[in-house]
Amino acid sequence: MRRLSKLGIGILFATGLGMAASPAFAQSPDIHHDRRDILSDRQDIHNKRADVHNDYQTLKQDRTTLRNDVKNGVGSDQVTADRQAVHNQVKDIRADQRGVLHNQKDVTRDRRDLRRDRRDLGQDLHD
Repeated sequence: MRRLSKLGIGILFATGLGMAASPAFAQSPDIHHDRRDILSDRQDIHNKRADVHNDYQTLKQDRTTLRNDVKNGVGSDQVTADRQAVHNQVKDIRADQRGVLHNQKDVTRDRRDLRRDRRDLGQDLHD
C-alpha cells in the first residue's frame, strides 16, 4: 500500500510539473522560428552584398565604355545609352544597399524577439 501511495504522489508531482512546463514548451517553436528568421536575413545580407559587389564591377565597366565612346567620338545615341546604363547601375547599387540595411534591421529585430522569447520562456519555467 505504501508503495502505491508513493507511486501515486510521484505521478501527481510529475503531472503537475508537466502542466506547469507545457506553456513554456508551447513557446519553443517561436524560438526556432526566430532563429530561422535570423539565418534567412543573414543569408539575404550576404546575397545583397554580393549583388552590390557585382554591380560595382558592372558600373566600372559601363563607365569605361562611356569614357571610351566619348573619347572615340561615337554617336550621341550610343553615348546616351551608355549614360543610361551608368545611371541604371547606380540605381541598382542604391537599391541593393537599401536592401542590406533593411535586412540588418530585420536581424536586429529578430535578435530582440529571440531574447524576449528566451526571457519569457525562462520566466514561465520559474513561475
